[in-house]
Amino acid sequence: WSSLGRLLDPITQDSCAFFLDHALFSEFSGVVLDMDQGDRIASQLNGNKAIILQNHGLLTVGETVDEAAWWLISMERSCQAQLHAEAVGQPISVDNKEALDTRKVVGSSLAGWFSFQPLYDLLLAEDPSFLD
Repeated sequence: WSSLGRLLDPITQDSCAFFLDHALFSEFSGVVLDMDQGDRIASQLNGNKAIILQNHGLLTVGETVDEAAWWLISMERSCQAQLHAEAVGQPISVDNKEALDTRKVVGSSLAGWFSFQPLYDLLLAEDPSFLD
């Protein structure tokens, strides 16, 4: 998705979590070797929960590691969903008002944290050494 140089559209409930809450960083310059580029990415992030690094990948943030992890998983799935939908036709976007209303529910910090908890529990049950 990052190679397309565009934002996600609100075409699913999950992608609505990122509606008007993600950015695009189009200044790809290869491997990041200086702090200045990190500062530019943070500036472009501008309070959003996610940023698409063009020709590189996704970056997400949150009030907790759990929340940030969930946004990464959810954004990756949303990118895949949009790619699949566009492969067979023109996806129908959710109305802007409905997308914003949906974001308030599924895109909150609490929702991000809460959504990660079953995965955390599974990881902990399968291999608690990740906490070491």
